[in-house]
Amino acid sequence: MSLAKLSPYTLKNVNWITTVTMVIFHIGAAAALFNFTWQAFWLGFVLYWFCVGWGIGLGYHRLHTHRSFKTPKWFEYFLAILGTMTLEGGPMFWVATHRVHHQRSDQEGDPHTPHDGGFWAHMGWILFGRAMHNATQISAKYAPDLAKDPFYRWLNTYHYVPLVISAVVLYLWGGLQFVLWGVFLRVVVGLHCTWLVNSATHMWGARRFKTTDDSRNNWWVALLTFGEGWHNNHHAHPTSARHGMAWYELDFTWIHLNLLKLVGIVSDFQITTLDSEVARRKAA
Repeated sequence: MSLAKLSPYTLKNVNWITTVTMVIFHIGAAAALFNFTWQAFWLGFVLYWFCVGWGIGLGYHRLHTHRSFKTPKWFEYFLAILGTMTLEGGPMFWVATHRVHHQRSDQEGDPHTPHDGGFWAHMGWILFGRAMHNATQISAKYAPDLAKDPFYRWLNTYHYVPLVISAVVLYLWGGLQFVLWGVFLRVVVGLHCTWLVNSATHMWGARRFKTTDDSRNNWWVALLTFGEGWHNNHHAHPTSARHGMAWYELDFTWIHLNLLKLVGIVSDFQITTLDSEVARRKAA
């Protein structure tokens, strides 16, 4: 039985802490639009780039979940801290959820399949489901590599701390406007863009590979998420550090990785390209 069927849209199944937090952040995001300055806008944009592009795409997803490249531990921790600043939970929770998604993609037990509804896939599973950000024992079952590390165990429990600290720093630096744009609006936009990978890329787009799920390549989700929208490519080759396999599939996270390689911070990429896939099929 799917998580959606276990957790229908009823008041008794509402995750109240998460729901109230989401309401507050959406109100703050709306307030930001009435407190516009270019300085606050660019601050929010830069933080979005780092927290979603580096924290989620580069860190939580391609490194912590799929181990598609290697990097020093200090940089791995830095990416995890950026990941927590998206309000998407701690690293063990995020990694465990995503690994379950790959294991049961669009089947019974997938935490956020559109088979249980587009809204469920986008955010219903967070508001009404059994997503427990601090369930260390459950997360450890699917993320044992992270569970062995005391830093990740601590960060998974106190994943909200970096975001709170950043809010204080931004307030002291630029007042309420910086907090509204650098925290509230930036987080809300990042959440919805990330959730589009769960919902939109399993409903709309092209399918290059005949995977066992409904994953699709969606160019506009890829633009919003620095390359995460090439989702069919990813489900066909989940450990590949490169998701945009064709020259026209813009993958900013892959560009980030290549720039970091130039300065010696990352190495040992696992890569699947169209050429290598064609060669593999011919060999088979």
